[in-house]
Amino acid sequence: MKKPLAVFAVAVLAAAASAVAIAQDKVDNELNESTTIIHELTGPQSTAGIPDAVLKNAKCIAVIPKMLKGGFVVGAQHGAGVATCRTPSGRWSPPAPFDLSGASFGAQIGGEEMGYVMMIMNDQGMQALNSGHFKLGAGVNAAAGPVGRDADASAGVSAAILTYARAKGAYAGATLNGDELNQDHKATKELYGQEVAFNTILNGQVHMPEQGPARDFVHTINHAVERAAE
Repeated sequence: MKKPLAVFAVAVLAAAASAVAIAQDKVDNELNESTTIIHELTGPQSTAGIPDAVLKNAKCIAVIPKMLKGGFVVGAQHGAGVATCRTPSGRWSPPAPFDLSGASFGAQIGGEEMGYVMMIMNDQGMQALNSGHFKLGAGVNAAAGPVGRDADASAGVSAAILTYARAKGAYAGATLNGDELNQDHKATKELYGQEVAFNTILNGQVHMPEQGPARDFVHTINHAVERAAE
């Protein structure tokens, strides 16, 4: 009996290790894809990206690399992403994982995949994001962001959140009003090894992972904002 039990225990441990590795790969992929989107929207050659005026004044940046939509006429959409906020030191916080979900409208037979970037522009938006749970448009004004590196940001000056969408390689302003954001607790544990409050991460009160996708993501945003401010 001992041998079957030992084999079973090894199998259980192997399955658990595999599940952890898969979850970690998922978080790393989200971070890598988010970094790619930021590169595309803020790079020196990206004339159709986020305006420098928006970049340099943003208080937080949240990226959803893949938002999956499905249904017909009225369906559902869901995506996972990461957010970072400017800390009192002027640097950007470690990434905080979250989920975003809501209703979608229009024909989407077979599903549709889009990426989104949310630029949080004022204290109201920052406080909502820090809560780790809020609905866009419900007391937190969100609007489609102006497009073009030299564009005037005044088009969304009153909005707490400016949103951009990527579909088929092109970017445009978009809205996500009605969608609900919640902290992704599972991804948080994978990234930091324990449960950490959303606002603790965004306030810069946890250590940045020493290397890898998390550090690359934040470094890319920090570099983009510094370049926009020059």
